[in-house]
This record gives sequence, structure tokens and C-alpha cells, in this order.
Amino acid sequence: MSTLTLDAEALYAELLAGVRPLLHADTVLVGIWSGGAWLAERLHADLQRPGEPGVISSTLHRDDFGARGLAGGGDATKLPFAIDGARILLVDDVLETGRTIRAVINELFDFGRPTRVDLAVLVDRGGRELPIQASVAAARIVLPAEQRLTLARTDDGRFTFSFRHKT
Repeated sequence: MSTLTLDAEALYAELLAGVRPLLHADTVLVGIWSGGAWLAERLHADLQRPGEPGVISSTLHRDDFGARGLAGGGDATKLPFAIDGARILLVDDVLETGRTIRAVINELFDFGRPTRVDLAVLVDRGGRELPIQASVAAARIVLPAEQRLTLARTDDGRFTFSFRHKT
């Protein structure tokens, strides 16, 4: 049985190339806490975008908030630009069920009504529970439901993936 390996840095290069066609002069990047925020920060720098990227948390709008509470970035939302009328490029590390994206869109609309929202992800691993699709995915893979794919960032800013079983 072979083990799947993913080169997060190579996928980042694919993501960087894939988002370029989505960008307009007024597009702002918003990374989903935490892996998506790391990606948005690096994309923002590599694409030499003005200002700073936003960060958004799904915590307060999650459908499992009662079980999870504020674990994982409850106060992480920071949007240093107006949302009304903005073109938003949401960035996340791994897209699976779509529930995080649904929660983030609800959070985003608490701040205003954007003109357009696109989604760019490093990995689309399948398993959707909601009709959500990324405009750009650097990789599309299928993983067993019990397996978790996690993005990590090293001290020098490089990305790596780890696989583990969900608990």
C-alpha cells in the first residue's frame, strides 16, 4: 500500500499561478484562520498587493459552535478594508465539507455585502456536504473520511502537510 505525499510548496506555486487570473485592481485577499490566513499573507506579499490581507474566523457562525465553543480563532477576524462592494478572494488550505466556507461567508456578510466572492484553496479533498466549489484548487484528491490533512508553517515560512486520523 503506497502512502500519499503532498508537496505543500509545489502546491503553493500552483495556487499562486491559479489566483492571478482572478485578481483585479480592487480585489482583496481574505485568509480563513489559520492555514488560509498563512496562505493569504504569503500570496499577498508574492503578488505585491497593496495594503494588507484580511483574516476571517468561522468560529462564531459554525453549526457546531455549541460543541466547539471558541476553540480555534474565535476573535481572529480582522478585515482592514470595507467589505461593501469589494471583490473578495477567500483563501483556505483544505476544502472538505464546505461547512467552514458557509460559516465564513456568514461572518463576511456581517461586515457588509461584497460584489463578488471567489474561493481559492490549496487542496480540495472532496467530501462535500454543501454545494460549495473552489474557483481555484492547486490539487484535488480523495481521502478517507477518517483521515485529516493539516497544513503547517515552518519558522522560515515554508508550508508542509501532515496526515493523521481524525479523533
